Amino acid sequence: MKIAILSNGPANYSTKRLVEEAEKRGHVVKVIKYKNCYLSLDDKHPDVYYNGEKLPKFDAILPRISNNMTRYGCAVVRQFEMQGIYTPTSSVAITRARDKLRSAQILAKYDVDTPKTLVSRNTSDIDDLLEQIGLPVIIKLATGTHGNGVILADTKKAARSALQAFYLYNEDGTNILLQEFIKESAGTDIRAFVVGGRVVASMKRESLDDDFRSNLHKGGMGTPVKLTDIEKKMAVKAAKAMGLHICGVDLMRSERGPLVLEVNASPGFGIEKVTGRDVASKIIEYIEHNATRRNGKDRVGA
Repeated sequence: MKIAILSNGPANYSTKRLVEEAEKRGHVVKVIKYKNCYLSLDDKHPDVYYNGEKLPKFDAILPRISNNMTRYGCAVVRQFEMQGIYTPTSSVAITRARDKLRSAQILAKYDVDTPKTLVSRNTSDIDDLLEQIGLPVIIKLATGTHGNGVILADTKKAARSALQAFYLYNEDGTNILLQEFIKESAGTDIRAFVVGGRVVASMKRESLDDDFRSNLHKGGMGTPVKLTDIEKKMAVKAAKAMGLHICGVDLMRSERGPLVLEVNASPGFGIEKVTGRDVASKIIEYIEHNATRRNGKDRVGA
């Protein structure tokens, strides 16, 4: 098979692991810096050009789109989709996952348990909002990532000040969410890596100081963890609701059971180092099976 990995470059650890496993299994792999692509919007020939040359037809693409390049990265993915090329991670699914408000709405629709979340564009509503959600409260930008754009407010005054600051400097109109603080899991969460409807690896992430965020990008420490059957089902259910066949599902253990915090469309592979699980090979196996089946059906119907 010919597989294209849309990435920031071959030096990225996740990309290197995917290339390594794909080539080990006999596939031809090309790493494409999607930000260096341009698109030919011809209805008969929806081509993608890379460094000035038209890209050949691939059997499958694997998007690894960074948060700050979501719009353009998804446009590139859509162009490959228009060519009929198989991808386990669609442009629509990536776009949905990157918007925390949209994600919360989808998870609620499919009855996936999450922390209580409120959204408002009016700081004058703060008293009513806090009465519903309580203190302390987590305030976050709908497009934040790696723990950025997230704060914990302990008092009504702090919450009001934070909201006013977010609205003042939020020129692009990004939605701002207020989320219930789960005190029993402060500074701790679980990352479940889902591939094809199965959890293939899981780790517990803990902050090393008094930070309420546990992201590894914020200096958190990861350790292997065994999920309960309920937690596995919750992670798979969340991935399915978001339309993501390959993703990281972040969970929190609360007094009322597991809660889904977020579904990540391009999860990092640090979980391999923590757990010793070979996640990359599971992804390549999934692409092999589904791209072959998809392309076989296309040939039969041609």
